[in-house]
Amino acid sequence: MSQNYKETLNLPRTEFPMKANLAAREPEMLKAWEETHLYRQIQKSREGRELFVLHDGPPFANGDVHMGTALNKILKDFVVKSQTMLGKRAPYVPGWDCHGLPIEYKVVKESRALSPLEVRKKCEAFARKFINIQREQFKRLGVFGDWEHPYLTMDPKYEAEILRAFAVFVEEGLVYQAQKPVFWSTGAQTALAEAEVEYQERDDTAVYVRFPLPHDQLLKIGLPTDKPVSVAIWTTTPWTLPANLAIAVDRDADYEVLGNEKERVIIARKLHDQFIQHTGFAPLEERTSLLGKTISGWAERTTWEFFLRWTITGALLRRLVCQISLENMSSMPTATSFKC
Repeated sequence: MSQNYKETLNLPRTEFPMKANLAAREPEMLKAWEETHLYRQIQKSREGRELFVLHDGPPFANGDVHMGTALNKILKDFVVKSQTMLGKRAPYVPGWDCHGLPIEYKVVKESRALSPLEVRKKCEAFARKFINIQREQFKRLGVFGDWEHPYLTMDPKYEAEILRAFAVFVEEGLVYQAQKPVFWSTGAQTALAEAEVEYQERDDTAVYVRFPLPHDQLLKIGLPTDKPVSVAIWTTTPWTLPANLAIAVDRDADYEVLGNEKERVIIARKLHDQFIQHTGFAPLEERTSLLGKTISGWAERTTWEFFLRWTITGALLRRLVCQISLENMSSMPTATSFKC
């Protein structure tokens, strides 16, 4: 007679079914949590306990939950629940970012030629739609929180708090008006935050530029005046040179003077080899060392020269030595402005 060895095993007893059957059980669990107000019960049971608050950086209300937002929310839920299990009162107030380019871009993409007022109205409707969608999706992930009272950046109360906080900065004299370049998206017709700008890797024109030093400054520190002396700088944005007002110098860095039969150039010592390789400058004199604090504060003239090199896919095509005067210049220089 065969024996059922299953009955001889001393195994733990559980009411959990062998089959998960999540498709049917998940709605039941979510319904039970909601009907019993489980989150509210947890908070009530922790009244008077040590408070732990997780300040949640909100997701954009611009689409369905994806792997990034899901991982972010689940990890934060781990933190909140673990603090609750440690006996603390750990409320969680979810929120949504309802402003910015991600929402504007999708609205403008769907509807062209809208007035600014129409864009704002459609952005609000778009955000509210995905707030409700994401709320249900986060609930299905098992995240506990005060889902009925989230904070929204487009809530007038939230915006009022921002204005009050801004008023404090104004009262403290920390707000001023000045000029600042702002990134602009021609496609989305809106300003871009610097953190939202990504640059494509490319090879571009690089320029080494001479800034000649005045004769009287050379005399003050004892540099020879028998040849022109310049400070060399490097930039990949040569079109900004007409607006250049100063050269940045590290007071604690080491600099050196290189000389040939025609001129002397001041460069950073640690960039010596790179400068020689890229410009072809052939020093004939022994190097002279300078400290950054020695040359800071010098005044340069409004004439500068190029050690110019054009690069395409890393290949050096040609090197020009050009000079251009900024005196009496009424417009930005063009290719015909250079005298080579």
